[in-house]
Amino acid sequence: MERVRADLEAAGAAGRPIFLDASARTAEEAARALGVAPGQIVKSLLFLVGDRPVLALVAGDRRCRPEALGPASGLHGPVVRADPETVRAVTGFAIGGVAPLGHPEPLPCVVDASLARFPVLWAAAGHPRAVFPTSFAELVRLAGGVVDARIAEPSAGSGSVEGAR
Repeated sequence: MERVRADLEAAGAAGRPIFLDASARTAEEAARALGVAPGQIVKSLLFLVGDRPVLALVAGDRRCRPEALGPASGLHGPVVRADPETVRAVTGFAIGGVAPLGHPEPLPCVVDASLARFPVLWAAAGHPRAVFPTSFAELVRLAGGVVDARIAEPSAGSGSVEGAR
């Protein structure tokens, strides 16, 4: 959480991490704890496109479309979901607390365009109970991401399809 706080301050971001009383490991849990719509929760999902890690930032009420990550990121190769060990090694965070910034090395990042529906978004801050508020434009800037509408589709469930942010 301190890496996220430091990176937010260094980037001149308005929001700061807060620690919730309840778990925010899933989009559904985070939305309930914050009293916001599931779509306002940013799920940070790590995939490998070929052998390159790519971070997908997806609205909590959407499901990531992995097949769209290669074209959206400009990378080629099979797309697979990163396992928990790879997630921690690449991002420095455990699943359920992966922040869109604060990684050991910059990551290619693709941002779900549907997140722009909301004036306030909430993203993980490096711990399963820590989040920070941001705007769509600021999220894209902080993550160094490219925006793409193809990477996500409406979820049939409750917003926790991926199980972690």
